[in-house]
This record gives sequence, structure tokens and C-alpha cells, in this order.
Amino acid sequence: MSKEFAHIDESLRDFIGQQAMFFVATAPSNGGRVNLSPKGYRDTFAVLDDHTVAYIDLFGSGAETISHLRDNGRITIMFCSFTHNSRILRLFGTGRVVRPDDTEFELVRTHFKTLHAGTRAAIVVDVDRIADACGFAVPYYELVDERPVLDRYHQKAADDTYVRMIGRNQHSIDGLPGLDADHPLPPSAAR
Repeated sequence: MSKEFAHIDESLRDFIGQQAMFFVATAPSNGGRVNLSPKGYRDTFAVLDDHTVAYIDLFGSGAETISHLRDNGRITIMFCSFTHNSRILRLFGTGRVVRPDDTEFELVRTHFKTLHAGTRAAIVVDVDRIADACGFAVPYYELVDERPVLDRYHQKAADDTYVRMIGRNQHSIDGLPGLDADHPLPPSAAR
């Protein structure tokens, strides 16, 4: 029913590439709330090598993942097939936040064809456990299309919108540090 993998091989890369969405789970070290976020836009996820993945983190409603990664680095990414071929794949690892003004960001971004407006960072994960599960109880769903709402919002947003978002993203809902107010992203980085 389930299997553990030594590395992200070609068949796993194919499975990941077929999924229209993925889920990201993080938690603070001491108490606090577990965060579980659905992520869309299939072009925002990339396998960098057999043990490293990354996704483009877009400005949204909070900074829980960033805060938790700054706290302890623990992260799990889950892909779930909603087609007739049932499968759940989890990538467990240690994540880090790579900001657009970090020198590493230019290297990471080469793995993505485009950057979406509203890019806040890249989340890079060193994967130390790869496991799948059957997904037999997961229902079938048909993808209609990707939802363009967030892209449209960011394409129309003025630079001061990002200044306000950075202000709202300085802490998690539990008060952990999020985006660094002393080193904010330049508004042009979000474009």
C-alpha cells in the first residue's frame, strides 16, 4: 500500500508534474497552530535535484510558512491525485526562505519558466524522506482550470500594496517573526 523512496526519481517527477496543486504543512516548535496551505499554479513548483524541491511563494493572506521555517525549518509537501490513478506523495524535509533579493534566488528561479506577479520568495526544501500512500479514499475531481484571481490581483496592485502586505506579514498568527521589517522586499521584487 505505501512505499518509501531513496530519491525523487523520474516516475516521481512525472507524478509531481501532473498535479495541478499541492499542499504545504508546517508547525511552530512550541505550541501554536499547525498550518496547512493549498498551493495552485502548477508552474510554481520545481524539482531541483533528487533531494531538493522548491516552490514560488506568492503574497497572500499570511506568513505562516515563512514564520515556521524561520523557527524550525520543518516542512511537509503533499501531492494528491484526484484522477482514477489514486496516489498520495509526501515530501518531508527542511525548508528555507530564499528572498528575491538573495543571491541564491537567481539560481533557483532558473528552474521556473516564469515568475508570477506577487512573488514573495522561493521556498527551497532539502527532502530527507519521500513516501507515498494509496489514496484509495480520495474522491475523484475534474480540473476545470487554474484560478486566475491571485495573478490578476497582483498584476493590478500598486507598489504601496506590497508595502502594506509586508507590514501584515511580519508575524505569524502566533506572533512568530515572518517577513523582516528591517529588510523589506523592494516592491519591484514582487512584480
